Amino acid sequence: MRARRIDELWLALPLTDEDALLQFLEAFRDLVNIRFIPDLRHVARFYGERVGLDEALAIDLVAAPLRTDAAIGKALFDFVFAACAVVASAPLLLAISIAVKLSSPGPVLFRQRRQGANGRTFEIYKFRTMRAQAGNDDSVAQATRNDPRVTRVGAFLRRTSLDELPQFFNVLRGEMSVVGPRPHAIAHDALYQHVVDDYVHRYRVKPGITGCAQINGLRGETDSVEKMQRRVEHDLYYLSNWSFALDMRIVLLTVVRGFVHRNAY
Repeated sequence: MRARRIDELWLALPLTDEDALLQFLEAFRDLVNIRFIPDLRHVARFYGERVGLDEALAIDLVAAPLRTDAAIGKALFDFVFAACAVVASAPLLLAISIAVKLSSPGPVLFRQRRQGANGRTFEIYKFRTMRAQAGNDDSVAQATRNDPRVTRVGAFLRRTSLDELPQFFNVLRGEMSVVGPRPHAIAHDALYQHVVDDYVHRYRVKPGITGCAQINGLRGETDSVEKMQRRVEHDLYYLSNWSFALDMRIVLLTVVRGFVHRNAY
């Protein structure tokens, strides 16, 4: 489905055909949005002229939580906020770039493939916090407390989350949102989508720089399925209760208490 760039599956089935409905859900719920168009002709009081598909009654079974107008508004906010953040932090970005370059040989930025909305991959940007020989791939090895791969400058950047600042450029490129579920390494997605309930539904929206899980202290190493399950539960709460006010609350709490945390290392 994703290889053919198919984003949605519309099912036009009788209300009584539950078995077929469940089979489609089981086969495709992790791949695309699924909408159900019930056949109501036998219960309709009047049967007038036909309407186009866009006007048909459809029930979202598995779908992105944002309506078109809300998605446009969120994208506009993302662009404006990210542009202002980049301009305001330009001196800091320059200072960190110099510090990273002087801390150890290697590039200033760390780049890694992550999964975006609807399974599309992109390259995420961070300030490099580890020695270059530590690798720059999609491996599962996460940073641990007192990790010898982390440089002294990198340790400070990770504790304060300043290593995440380049992700505002990902937002400007339309690959990420200011607020949303944090994207994980591709290898982690492959590992956890089969063991954590509803894990893949995190990618119904663009991943974020900060999110509901992060402001609730769920940061750092996920060394157990239980920890990842808790993160996913917060992400699903965000998707089910999204509003612009909730985004603003998460941004505010990130500024107030989200930058420094004992689990960030």
